Amino acid sequence: MKPDDPNIRWVEPPKLGMLGKSYLMLFLQGLTTALRHLFFHKKITLQSPEGRHAIVDPPRYRGVHRLNLDEQGRVKCVACFLCSTACPAHCIDIVAERSPWPDREKYPKVFNIDELRCIFCGMCEQACPVEAIELTSFYDLTGKSREEMIFDKEKLISVYRETKDREPMPSARIPLAPREVSSAAGGEESGEHRVKGEGRAGPLAEREEYVKPLAEREEYKGEQP
Repeated sequence: MKPDDPNIRWVEPPKLGMLGKSYLMLFLQGLTTALRHLFFHKKITLQSPEGRHAIVDPPRYRGVHRLNLDEQGRVKCVACFLCSTACPAHCIDIVAERSPWPDREKYPKVFNIDELRCIFCGMCEQACPVEAIELTSFYDLTGKSREEMIFDKEKLISVYRETKDREPMPSARIPLAPREVSSAAGGEESGEHRVKGEGRAGPLAEREEYVKPLAEREEYKGEQP
């Protein structure tokens, strides 16, 4: 397209007067905003570390990790490597060993987390099948060297002992509701059942869903040989 094309409409920038060229109005608007925040807004600045931020929902906060212990004082981790596999930052290092207890095959002989490399996404907590690793509301983490910021199993357990009272494990936070299974119409013959109270309290306890065999679901009909 040529510059002299008749379809092109050239837009001229607006001409500024003396007031616009001085930027006095923009200066007054910015000064008004600063004064309004200074005198009429609630102060949220804290003198850290003397003052600590109030965590609204500690169980959902993504702070320093911890390794949970079971009722017998044993590490709940079963060394399945799901957390280290799911970690996008590759900051979890696990060395497994044969478990001395009969209820599991392995347990972590070494469990290290590089807190400087971690991005605190919480994917390790979601991947863990036994609630062994969790992120806590402990956020003011400092260290004098990189080695101090690599949390081994003993450090992670010490974080658990410090936070277990105010931040219990998910299984302790959510009281389990009784599971009720009742047969729907024709459920005994077709394998269709109604499940009430899927183990959670509150509104989810009233949830109802139908669980059908795979071959009877709509999305799988017509795909059978």
